[in-house]
Formats: sequence, C-alpha cells, structure tokens
Amino acid sequence: MALTRARPRTHSSRRLWLAGIVVLGAIGFLVFRGLGNSIVYFKTADEAVASRAQLGSRDFRIEGVVVPGSVRSAGADVTFAIASKGVQVPVTHQGSPPQLFQPNIPVVLEGHFSGQQFLSDQIMVKHSAVYIGQHPGRVTAPDGSAR
Repeated sequence: MALTRARPRTHSSRRLWLAGIVVLGAIGFLVFRGLGNSIVYFKTADEAVASRAQLGSRDFRIEGVVVPGSVRSAGADVTFAIASKGVQVPVTHQGSPPQLFQPNIPVVLEGHFSGQQFLSDQIMVKHSAVYIGQHPGRVTAPDGSAR
C-alpha cells in the first residue's frame, strides 16, 4: 500500500485566516472607536485657559470653584464663573444646576469652549466637607489661596 501525501488545504485555510483577521480587525476598530468617543479630557480652569487653542471646541471636563456673586439665572440657563489659581472662566450652563450647587463650592463641568465662554451641559458638585478637612491644602479658594 502506497502512502500518498495529503493535499494541502491552502485555499480553505487561507480563507479562514483571512476571515478571522477581517473579523478581529472590525471588532478592534469598533472597540477603539467606542473608547475614543467616550474619552473626555479633564483640566482645571487655569489649565483649560492656558490650553484653550489646543482644546478648540472639543468637549472636556473643567474643574474650578464657583466664584461668589457670579451666579445668575437666564431663563432656562444659568451663568456663573469658576476659578482656579486666580484664573476665572465664564460659564453658561444649559439647564438647572444640582441642588448642592452654590458659590465657593468646587465643581466639575462637562462641555466646551465657545470663544471665551465655557458652555456646560453637566455640573458635578464636589461636596465632601470631610475631604476638605482632611486635605485642606488640596482645595483652593477662587483667588488661589488655600482653604
């Protein structure tokens, strides 16, 4: 009995490998694109002003302390200013602010610059007094001094 060599399956195995690579590439692309859309940059008010040109109109998060005397209601919107290390940023927020929103409280806003104005669509209030008591040097007043 003569042994014959098995014929290599070049076409079917190549197709299988090619299909696998295409599927993995498509999954990788979708994951990368989904993560890319969910990444939001975080800057303090002074850092955001310094890098305004690079940020352009891209959405990001900005942190600062609400400046006393700056909060005004304008119809369905609220205007105010936030500050960090002595640098102030004027803000227009679309919608009602959260209940804990008030002057001299640190906030994180999500939105983008439109000229000199920051347009916000989300306000997150940083409200833990315990944290401030334990780390007084990490939270600053609007003028940049330690609280």
